Amino acid sequence: MSKIIVVGDTFVSSDTLKRAVETMGLPEPLEIVALEWHTTDSPEEFQRKLKLIEENGPEGVELPEGMMEELPDAEYLFVHVAPISGELLNMAKKLKMIGTCRGGVEHINVSLAKDKNIPIIHVIRNAEPVADYAIGLMYTVTRNIALSHAAVMQGKWPKSFPNDASRTTLSAQTVGLVGLGHIGKMVAQRLIKLGVKVLAYDPFIDQETLLESGLNVQFVSLNELFAEADIVSLHMRVTPATENLVNKELLALMKPSAYLINTARPGILDKEAFVAALRKREITGAAIDVVWEEPIHPDDPLLELDNLVITSHIAGDTVDAIPNSPFLLARTVKEYLKTGKSEFII
Repeated sequence: MSKIIVVGDTFVSSDTLKRAVETMGLPEPLEIVALEWHTTDSPEEFQRKLKLIEENGPEGVELPEGMMEELPDAEYLFVHVAPISGELLNMAKKLKMIGTCRGGVEHINVSLAKDKNIPIIHVIRNAEPVADYAIGLMYTVTRNIALSHAAVMQGKWPKSFPNDASRTTLSAQTVGLVGLGHIGKMVAQRLIKLGVKVLAYDPFIDQETLLESGLNVQFVSLNELFAEADIVSLHMRVTPATENLVNKELLALMKPSAYLINTARPGILDKEAFVAALRKREITGAAIDVVWEEPIHPDDPLLELDNLVITSHIAGDTVDAIPNSPFLLARTVKEYLKTGKSEFII
């Protein structure tokens, strides 16, 4: 018998996870134990907890009730964002797999899981929505859609904007993608179809295989990308190697007419350098869907900038992204069990 633990939360119920697990093709018979983690929190309160985990990891976070008792003899563990700490993993004597129905794995002690040879399967549940949104922000900031709307709603009728000297069509610009994972590739595919030249930087992927797949991007160094691109869009996760990656020196390489887009994580950006570059007009503008403190503080210097568009971390929010994620995870696990391979294994 395969003992499986599923942990539901405010956004993904344990019942949905249980139904998804039943389609994975795990060795039968199945014993599925359903646990809960903050299922009664409001979405706002739950987002605050998620933000803390994304910033600090799973250690020191309240664990799902019953996990200590159930995990020692479990073989499979499937969660949405419930923390899987080192303490838990050290108790998991029989664990064969961890699955999470999201892209980020900040809630899992990944290094210890690797040491224990426990594969982690994750899924990019909102890759398409985020890719669409990133391109939407490119149009929004380069064509002043948000700035014009805000002014009109205040009774104004603006015809002049900070980017007047360089305002042009998207196809006339070069876009540089920092990160070419699942989301970055989708952005690249869309841009190429729009006739946009795409530069890319990602030292963590197999560039040769990607190019052989027919994706028409030009790989360059990070410095070259920032110096040559008219629009730089960030698509990397925050790791020790990428934290504050986009610093004062990189921003200084950008053209004065260039824009920065961030739908990834705020920690990729050096906030002080970012604010200074916009305030001093060292770059023309930026659009971000992620900020360093959510919700943004009324005194945040970001709110003083007239060449910055900020949205409230909604790039991945569509009606189907989260509800369908357990079944996307189920298909990914099923394929992994069948082939022994997956692009979504850590």
